[in-house]
Parts: sequence; structure tokens; C-alpha cells
Amino acid sequence: MPSHDERHLFEMLTLEGAQAGLSWRTILHKREGYRRAFAGFEVAKVARFSPAKVERLLTDPSIVRNRLKVESTVANARAVAELDGSHDDLLWSFVDGEPVVGKWSGLGEIPAETDVSRAMSKELKRRGFRFVGPTVCYSLMQATGLVNDHVTTCFRFGEV
Repeated sequence: MPSHDERHLFEMLTLEGAQAGLSWRTILHKREGYRRAFAGFEVAKVARFSPAKVERLLTDPSIVRNRLKVESTVANARAVAELDGSHDDLLWSFVDGEPVVGKWSGLGEIPAETDVSRAMSKELKRRGFRFVGPTVCYSLMQATGLVNDHVTTCFRFGEV
């Protein structure tokens, strides 16, 4: 469903990056751990995490203890904090403020990335974001409702 909530957008960015190379089931089971570890996804707080805090997080079994992924969350919080506008405005600018509606009849038709997710990835990287490849960006778009990729037979398809 479309989201414009700054915390939710940062949470989804973090979880999508953490999921790279892992199953969604793993990340969903660790979601509460991520919320605790990353200050409820308050960007200003996470942006101030020290190297010592990162080291402590790397010992926390309630999150994925991958240094690059943990450090990317802190770097991404700093990148969000440095935006001239909001994170919401930036992300939704890639779809002109309206969800892109896929017309997929089966799950196998849904792409892993698109021209839009490639453009988003390039821009986010330019702004200092990390773990934001085109596939992660497309997953972020799906998770935050920038794209409606519910198959046409799904009861949620028409709700978006």
C-alpha cells in the first residue's frame, strides 16, 4: 500500500537492503530486532550512531550481523538527514507522485528491476545511499506502494 510515512520509508529501505541475498522470512523474523537496534527507525538517532554503536550491533543476534549492511543503515540515515527535502518527496518523485500499476496475471511476470528502479538506484547512490541497487530499489518501490505489483487476481490489486 502507498506509504508517505518517513519512518516506514526508512524502515523499508533498511529491511530491503538487509534482505539482499537472504530470504524475506529471515528478515521478517528479525523485524522487531531491527526496530530495537535502529531506534525505531528514527533517522536523526540512527544518523548519530557511533562506530562503537555499530560494533555493538554486530554482536546483536536479533539482526543480520553483516558489517556492510549495518554500516549502510547508518550511512543511509545520514543521507536521508542531509536531503534538502523529505525522503518521501525524493522517492515518490521517481513515479511522479502516483503508484505505477503493473498488470501482471502471474507472479512470474513481475520484474526484479525496471528503468525507474535503475534511475532511483543511480540517484540514491549519487546522494550517498548504500545497498540500493536496482533490485533493492524495486523491492522498496513494491514495499512502499510506489508500484502496485499485486497480480490482477489478488484481492489487494484494486485496493491500491
